[in-house]
Amino acid sequence: MMTSDDVRAATLSLLPRARQELAQLVALQSVADPAWPSGDDCDKAASLVADLFRSAGLREAALYDTPDGSKAVIARSPAPDGSPTILLYCHYDVQPVPDPAAWRTPPFELTDSGARWYSRGSADCKGNIVAHLTALRALGAGAFPAGVIAVAEGSEEQGTGGLEAFVAANPGRVRADAILMCDAGNIAAGTPTVTTTLRGITNVTVHVESMTGPVHSGVFGGPAPDALAALVRILSTLRDERGNTTVLGLDNSQVWPGAESREPVPV
Repeated sequence: MMTSDDVRAATLSLLPRARQELAQLVALQSVADPAWPSGDDCDKAASLVADLFRSAGLREAALYDTPDGSKAVIARSPAPDGSPTILLYCHYDVQPVPDPAAWRTPPFELTDSGARWYSRGSADCKGNIVAHLTALRALGAGAFPAGVIAVAEGSEEQGTGGLEAFVAANPGRVRADAILMCDAGNIAAGTPTVTTTLRGITNVTVHVESMTGPVHSGVFGGPAPDALAALVRILSTLRDERGNTTVLGLDNSQVWPGAESREPVPV
C-alpha cells in the first residue's frame, strides 16, 4: 500500500514529464468553435489525450463521435472485484484567442514565468488533464485499487451538448460509483482544494406581448402598453435595490462557509 509520502515523491519525480505533456497539449489549437481556424487540431488533441491516458494505465481508450461534431475520449481501467469505479472528467477544448497580440506570452506555447506555466488551456482544462495523468502514474499506472474511467470532452467551452447527448444514449460507457469533475482550480498555489459546489447557469426565453398589433409611436407612445418596458419591469424584479437575488428558492443570504475565493493571476 502506497503512503502519502510515496505519492508525493512519485508526483515530484513526474513533474518534468507533466510539463512536457502539457506543452504538447497546449500547442494544439483545439478550439471547437467553427469560426476558429483550428484545422484538425481538435481531432489531434483527442487522439493525443487518448494516447496519454493509455500510457498512464487506462488501456481501454477510444474516441467517440458526439452529435455536435466533437469527439469524446473515454478511457478506462476495469475495477478489481468488489471495488468501486471512479470517473474523472476533463475537457481538451479551449477558448479561442480573439487577439493574440494582447497576450504577454504566445497563447499556444507553454511559457515559464516565475513559478507558473502560461498558455491557452494551461489551466482550463489541459492542465487538469495533465493532473489526472500525473496522479494516475503516481499511483502506479495500471495498478489501481479501484476502477477508473477518464472522460475528456471536446466541446465544453461551446456548450453545444455533444457529450450530454452521447452520455444519454450510452450510459453504460460512463457508469461509475463516483464522479470527480476536475475542471476547477485551487484557491491558492500549494493549497489542495475540493470544489463541492459551483454557481450554475440557466437560459430562459421570455416572450412578452402587449397588443395585437403595432401602433404609431408618435401618437400612442407612452400611453399604449409597451412590451419592452414590461420586460424591463419583469427583469428588474429579479434583484432588489441592494443587488440581492429575489428569485424564490435561491439563497440570497450572501453567506459562504467555504474558503475565500482568490483573484486569478492576469495573463
